[in-house]
Amino acid sequence: METKVERINREQMNMEIIREAGSILKKGGLVAFPTETVYGLGANALDEKAAAKTYAAKGRPSDNPLIVHIARLEDLYEVAEHVPEKAETLARKFWPGPLTMIFEKTSIVPYGTTGGLETVAVRMPDDEIARALILAGGGYVSGPSANTSGRPSPTTAGHVMDDLNGKIEMILDGGAVHIGVESTIVDMTSEPPMILRPGAVTKEMLEKEIGQVLVDHAVLDADSKTPPKAPGMKYRHYAPKAELTVIEGELESVVSTIQKMAGEKEEQGYRTGIIATEETVNRYSGSNIKCIGTREDESTVAANLYGILREFDADGTDYIYSESFDAEGIGSAVMNRLLKAAGHRVIKI
Repeated sequence: METKVERINREQMNMEIIREAGSILKKGGLVAFPTETVYGLGANALDEKAAAKTYAAKGRPSDNPLIVHIARLEDLYEVAEHVPEKAETLARKFWPGPLTMIFEKTSIVPYGTTGGLETVAVRMPDDEIARALILAGGGYVSGPSANTSGRPSPTTAGHVMDDLNGKIEMILDGGAVHIGVESTIVDMTSEPPMILRPGAVTKEMLEKEIGQVLVDHAVLDADSKTPPKAPGMKYRHYAPKAELTVIEGELESVVSTIQKMAGEKEEQGYRTGIIATEETVNRYSGSNIKCIGTREDESTVAANLYGILREFDADGTDYIYSESFDAEGIGSAVMNRLLKAAGHRVIKI
């Protein structure tokens, strides 16, 4: 299969290309598209066979549920059996945006899309290209990250090509994404609602709108053996080819420990990489040190995380050592992704 790449300008959107991509989805094909979080792999969310193609293209376990993307609020009520008042409050505040909510599913949503669950995850993305494609494709588009399952998520069309070239029909290239980590997922079938995956919509932001929100223990703990209720909960995700280790503790000790461990591996003949910040990058010596952003604004860290992990892959890095980040606000999302990418390989100083 030849994968067609089409560049899309949000200011002057080529609707002929959008209609062509929508037609692919309606016929059961796969189209990668940009969102504000990461690139998604689009399929008709109401087509069981299209869901199977999605799992096959990604090499994704079929019990890992897909998120249904919509472009109109009224479409939520077609796929969700019961929408509580708190969910409507969050939708009015954060949609379109990087928030996914879980509901009891209606009969039109196939189990192939939900990973066999009676619940469905729904999101309305804040990206003009994404919403145009959703409408052109029938209104309900499943959209897991457009990468090989387990690899760092794609934040550019080039990342998608690296993983899925020849496996999908089309890629809509809208340039680099804005946020860089996947949406926050909140389970609205529980009371209080529970965060299953942290993202740019933080616990603090949610609680300001609806009161108490819990956080699932698996967010920053090791993977559990229970079936995943949302994407990214059960399996090793976001992982580079190199062995990644996260170092936690007082920053000065973290820097000296990372420098020592990287130096020892270099002496053994391995290629190492270090993930540093603007505040610490000049404290390290070595040839493969990458600045991920600033601790003063951890949204910069989120935006650069996956791209840097992919750069280490391209460098042929064997071992990566990363500083840790605050587990509050969007830092919670960063640490969630880092720990899963590392397979929860953590050294506490």
